[in-house]
Amino acid sequence: MQLDLPVHAAALPAPGDRTQFQTFERVFDRMIDIPAAILVVLEILVLLSGVVSRYVLHQPLVWSDELATILFLWLAMLGTVIAFRRGEHMRMTAFVGMASPRGRAFMDTLAIVAGLVFVGLLLEPAFEFASEESWVHTPALNLANTWRAAALPVGFALMLVTAVLRLMRESDWRMTGAALALGAAVAAVLALLSPVLTAMGNFNLLVFFLLGVGSLVFAGVPIAFAFGLSTYAYLMTTTHAPAMVVVGRMDEGMGHLILLAVPLFIFLGLLIEMTGMARAMVGFLASLLGHVRGGLHYVLIGAMYLVSGISGSKAADMAAVAPVLFPEMKARGAKEGDLVALLSATGAQTETIPPSIVLITIGSVTGVSITALFTGGLLPGFVLGATLCALVWWRYRGEDLAHVAWPGWKAILRALLVAVPALALPFVIRVAVVEGVATATEVSTIGIVYAVLAGLLIYRQFDWRRLLPMLVTTATLSGAILLIIGAATAMAWALTQSGFSQALAAAMKDLPGGALGFLVVSALAFIVLGSVLEGIPAIVLFGPLLFPIARAVGVHEVHYAMVVILAMGIGLFAPPFGVGYYAACAISRINPDVGMRPIVGYMAALMIGLAAIILVPWFSIGFL
Repeated sequence: MQLDLPVHAAALPAPGDRTQFQTFERVFDRMIDIPAAILVVLEILVLLSGVVSRYVLHQPLVWSDELATILFLWLAMLGTVIAFRRGEHMRMTAFVGMASPRGRAFMDTLAIVAGLVFVGLLLEPAFEFASEESWVHTPALNLANTWRAAALPVGFALMLVTAVLRLMRESDWRMTGAALALGAAVAAVLALLSPVLTAMGNFNLLVFFLLGVGSLVFAGVPIAFAFGLSTYAYLMTTTHAPAMVVVGRMDEGMGHLILLAVPLFIFLGLLIEMTGMARAMVGFLASLLGHVRGGLHYVLIGAMYLVSGISGSKAADMAAVAPVLFPEMKARGAKEGDLVALLSATGAQTETIPPSIVLITIGSVTGVSITALFTGGLLPGFVLGATLCALVWWRYRGEDLAHVAWPGWKAILRALLVAVPALALPFVIRVAVVEGVATATEVSTIGIVYAVLAGLLIYRQFDWRRLLPMLVTTATLSGAILLIIGAATAMAWALTQSGFSQALAAAMKDLPGGALGFLVVSALAFIVLGSVLEGIPAIVLFGPLLFPIARAVGVHEVHYAMVVILAMGIGLFAPPFGVGYYAACAISRINPDVGMRPIVGYMAALMIGLAAIILVPWFSIGFL
């Protein structure tokens, strides 16, 4: 199964016009990339100025959060456009990869057409929503909220143009026509069956949110578009709610102030790789453990734990660690399949390590204290790391290391001194939050300043030419994540309004086994959801529904958060459906097939660790 799918025969203009087409594309791309990069920089400066003015000058800027929120929605929408242009919106490719070349071509075209239809349907309601927001003014800056809400219609319009350009470049008119015809046929059938679907009551949820979402996701349509189209179809077919409701709920989901941390921690993760801080940490661990049996495997587990304490992005974590360790591990005879399997397993193991984006998302949608989640997430990740280390010890207890010499204490101490500035960064972030220097949203700016200074003054490694691509990558990944959060928020609202949440609550409360039964069923459910929907949409969809039930049955909300995050992580990084596994393969440049067998043991070790977290709440709440 491949992630990078072939480009199909395109419907590009005639050769004489192709240069003009490509020139237009380059200009259009720059018109989006550069403002998106500038917005990332502005977000960092605005939030950092808030920290400095409050903690250093003791004169808080009352308008900083308002301005940051306005800029944030524009950043999210421009990032969404870039992600759409690059084909980087999260999608399940397991079945796409198994299709014939022509089948893959059609499914890729369908993914683009789905995005085109989605933004086309919401474009007019988005303009209407932005117009309605003109009556709302921000309290400090006294700006009409239209300045913020206008990001939605502008972003949708740019996505519409992007979809047309991609279809011209990557598809042909037959494929495009077939995908549009399929969409029109589905819309016609739903319109004809509207009275029947309405009369079905809540059973129609199975049609839209099980059959509809499932079909789109398995067909390779990006998850955000699958959620959005299914929600739109449900509301338009079976209710009298206006289409503007979908836009409003998306705005609500994407506009949480705490989510400002998402792009900043992503950028911080890219910075620690670029400045050499990640390499310094890995180098110290390798000098300390590299001479023992399975030593570099322990280093991989430990390095992912440490790097995850700086970056909020798993892709950034793996990209920082794998290129440093894998060449030496291969030289020692480690098999590629075992390497990518362990890398994927550590991605699941470290999902709870703050400042995890999933932790931030849970805090934003459920109201659980971010500080409590950051405190509670450290030990569960350590427990799962211990189970992985136990398996590594068993597998490599007979490894021949006669050719590997112990570096000596002098070399280890030298590596430690080099790594100290990098090793200190997770503690700086942690102390800044706990001591009240900065909020969980703002603390990433302190980490960014620290990483920049360390790269310039200590490690003397700061490639200014990489800065613009890093800023654009930050906007891209942020946009992909935030569009999913927005679409999942709209879908969760529709499910709540249907009465589904009350029915789910009643069913979950009646599960046998009390709190333990509830935790086990939740863990199994989130393993499946993490595999099919990825982590963040699963959290946004079901977090607001299940966390109140957890409290009702006597489960601490932080304990419950750790269980569902780790379960979701196992599903996300487990083949054959887990997208995280294929991301690990892409970063490692290793064929996914060779890791299928070795990863079974690592997933079993993670399941044992998850069972320990379920049975021993102290691991999650002992330090609160």
